[in-house]
Amino acid sequence: MIGYVQWTEEKKACAPGETAILRMRFYQVGILRREGTPELLVRRRAAWAAGRLHKLGVTRAVFPEDFPYAALFARRGVLPVETLPLYRSLAADWIWAEMKARGLSAGAAIAISGDRLGSEVTRTVTELCLRVRYVLLDVPYGAEELARQLRREYGVSLLLSPTKEQLESAEVLALFAPRKELSCKNGAVVPLYPGAHLDHPPRLRLPPVLEESIPEGCRREELFAALWEAGALRPGQIEVIPSLLAP
Repeated sequence: MIGYVQWTEEKKACAPGETAILRMRFYQVGILRREGTPELLVRRRAAWAAGRLHKLGVTRAVFPEDFPYAALFARRGVLPVETLPLYRSLAADWIWAEMKARGLSAGAAIAISGDRLGSEVTRTVTELCLRVRYVLLDVPYGAEELARQLRREYGVSLLLSPTKEQLESAEVLALFAPRKELSCKNGAVVPLYPGAHLDHPPRLRLPPVLEESIPEGCRREELFAALWEAGALRPGQIEVIPSLLAP
């Protein structure tokens, strides 16, 4: 089970126990923090919450926004829910949102670069080819068969083995693997590889009927990643709002 860590001003809310968000169960621990509570005391309470999750065998958790005690939890083997799989699954929607935010048309050039043609790259390329006229794919192998399949099934074309200049001139560049030789000065760069730093991550939003069930103050991307992994959220339910438009 995944943990859910929250701040609380009510002592009774500190009692650990199960909670459900969109019918997915989490093991919730509360950290009592009121105005004027000494930092040392808050830190001790955070350490106790980390120990509680550790004893229960919890290794991943959703944390509050701007949480300063993540290192205490990491020492007990409790890490934040990984968000990269969610972002990679939403790559095509993210790229499309970045295009619309910048006023780009379907005639813009979109470059996808990766170290292999995995399922996520294949899905992203396929979805974009149905929306965008010029998709450039840069992978070591396997691209030719995908290009033939896309032309056969959808009648769309895919530009293979783009040059460095073509990659750098694309309006949007999505990186499923690092490319240190690229300047990454494109109109928008979408980093989708392990260890990538998101200076301006997109905002994720659900339909209003689902938003009502999302607690305030949590790291939404971690919560959505957990819900996505468990199947509590389905494709098409998460709207990606690029940083250019996010409030």
